[in-house]
Amino acid sequence: MRLVILDRDGVINEDSDDYIKTPEEWRPIPGSLEAIARLTHAGIQVVVATNQSGIARGLFNVDMLGRIHNRMLDEVHHRGGEIEAIFFCPHGPGDGCTCRKPLPGLLHDIAARFKTSLNSTFAVGDSRRDLEAARAAQALPVLVRTGKGLRTITEGRGLVGVPVYDDLAAFTDAVLSHGVGGGA
Repeated sequence: MRLVILDRDGVINEDSDDYIKTPEEWRPIPGSLEAIARLTHAGIQVVVATNQSGIARGLFNVDMLGRIHNRMLDEVHHRGGEIEAIFFCPHGPGDGCTCRKPLPGLLHDIAARFKTSLNSTFAVGDSRRDLEAARAAQALPVLVRTGKGLRTITEGRGLVGVPVYDDLAAFTDAVLSHGVGGGA
């Protein structure tokens, strides 16, 4: 089985420091939905792993998150793609859970559900915590410049050996043409 794990905000859709609180605020990054469709058509299963502390902060509830995710799934499906599953952490930074990235809990849950090792699975994110979670779960971290990606590059920490792409579409081009993440 081939699997790719994607962070949501900043990789699939535009990120916001004010959080994505409604389906109307959810806006795809140009080319991201088509990239997911291309991965799907190539036989690669796409799974989303996302921190959603807006729930713990009282900015939206699980029902609203479901509506946001339904919009994302509909938009992906409309372009011929599939997202196999969405794993999310509803906790805040101080809640002491193991699922909030940079901890690897969400990725371990993905590995268990899909009955696979993540050592050859790309985990695409836009922040250092995404990269740290990928490493801790023994997945292959990948950074995109969208979302918080440029800020992450400017910080310059934890990037050694991490391929960097302009966006999810550029990562998908590399994976589908070379089968590996070489960076751009």
